[in-house]
Amino acid sequence: MKNVALVTGGSRGIGRAIARKLAERGYDVAVNYRRSRDLAEELAEELQRMGCNAAAFQADTANFEEVDAMFRAAEAALGPVETLVNNAGVSPSGGLFQDVDDGTWNRAFSVNVGGLRNTVRRALPHMLHEKRGSIVNISSIWGLRGASCETAYAATKAAVVGLTRSLALELAPSNIRVNAVAPGCIDTDMLRALGPETLEALAAQTPLGRLGTPEDVAAAAAFLAGDEASFITGQILTVDGGFIG
Repeated sequence: MKNVALVTGGSRGIGRAIARKLAERGYDVAVNYRRSRDLAEELAEELQRMGCNAAAFQADTANFEEVDAMFRAAEAALGPVETLVNNAGVSPSGGLFQDVDDGTWNRAFSVNVGGLRNTVRRALPHMLHEKRGSIVNISSIWGLRGASCETAYAATKAAVVGLTRSLALELAPSNIRVNAVAPGCIDTDMLRALGPETLEALAAQTPLGRLGTPEDVAAAAAFLAGDEASFITGQILTVDGGFIG
């Protein structure tokens, strides 16, 4: 039986690239989406043509009942999830800390941290029973160094770093590995919304002289998920072109 990977936020951007990369490496793939059903189902069909079993599953990861239903559906269709990639997240619009309202702050934490907690809680019983599994969380370089006018986002991504390292220690005796990827400035729809001048400035600030691609992040996530990284846990792998050194 193939290893089944579930990628949250898998219909677009980085998540889409990760789903493709895992399919290339022989995984069966459950593609989670919240709203982009057409994109998720289109991706699942593409992955099927690549020779893997794949299907799209709807859930708001911030809602545990929806996460539980998603896992049940994925297990019935593909089998138990043994690789979990927590990519789903929201990026609140930038602004001064004192201008961030409660709704924006709470939604950022409910998705970026609470959603991760929900999926891990749901995946762990099978992983613990089998004494194997791999969890890859998508953090951000802003969670490592902070970012002015991005306090809510940076705080959630710092929480992902702490959760990753703590879970890795807790789950290591059960042979379950937990790592994270911390992307830098990646050329996605989210970043493009900042405008071409900002994108040019961010590329210029990156020592490698360009923005990263979703495929750059996907390669790192797939490495950490797989057997090549069997002795790696509790690590935060930056994919940032040298941005934070």
